[in-house]
Amino acid sequence: MAGFIHRPLPAAGALALLKIEGVSKSYQMGEVRVDALKHVTLSFSSGELAVLLGASGSGKSTLLNIIGGLDSVTEGKLYFRDRDLSEAGDAELTAYRRHSIGFVFQFFNLIPSLTALENVELVTDIAREPMPASDALQLVGLEGRLHHFPAQLSGGEQQRVAIARAVAKQPELLLCDEPTGALDFQTGKLVLDVIRKVNDELGTTVLLITHNASIAGIGDRVVRMRSGEVWEDFRNESRRPPSELEW
Repeated sequence: MAGFIHRPLPAAGALALLKIEGVSKSYQMGEVRVDALKHVTLSFSSGELAVLLGASGSGKSTLLNIIGGLDSVTEGKLYFRDRDLSEAGDAELTAYRRHSIGFVFQFFNLIPSLTALENVELVTDIAREPMPASDALQLVGLEGRLHHFPAQLSGGEQQRVAIARAVAKQPELLLCDEPTGALDFQTGKLVLDVIRKVNDELGTTVLLITHNASIAGIGDRVVRMRSGEVWEDFRNESRRPPSELEW
């Protein structure tokens, strides 16, 4: 496939791509204050595949939204490389989301009137150094589905189109929010295999959040969250392929 900008995996001790320092997030709901995050401090290196694990309400989605520039911190700092994004304005955050971040959500959010290829091309039209849309779809195993509309694709295929769309702009960081949540376990394993392939072959840093502890085995690292705090942070001694996961 032509058009890839290959990013090699980092050596041990690589500098952090992302640093989260004492980040808290609170919401005021009437007279009630909800503390979604409480003094979270984490650091992620280039090329990592990290799984953020926790039950509903643990703060993992709030953290991912802050990392992705979709929400702001109440206190603390967020650094992407040397940029302090906790102080960034709207224009800088828009550029950060457009050029540095790829998003994959539980629901596919494809445009029904566009083919798989056209859905991916929407992103390549605004990216700085995009991968050809057809190459992105080949990467996720959909080279034979380029001209199919979402209604002609299975749920797993639609999610793979969504992944192709996210990686086609060649982001440094891929954020996956419950990417298998709407899929059966066999289809979910195929989607996880694609995410791992993106990490392995492109060197894209991946943060994947899930409530399913079985998925944690695919990551280099697992961060467990509970009640808005980091409860546990450890590295897997060996990553397991998705085909070996038991859900």
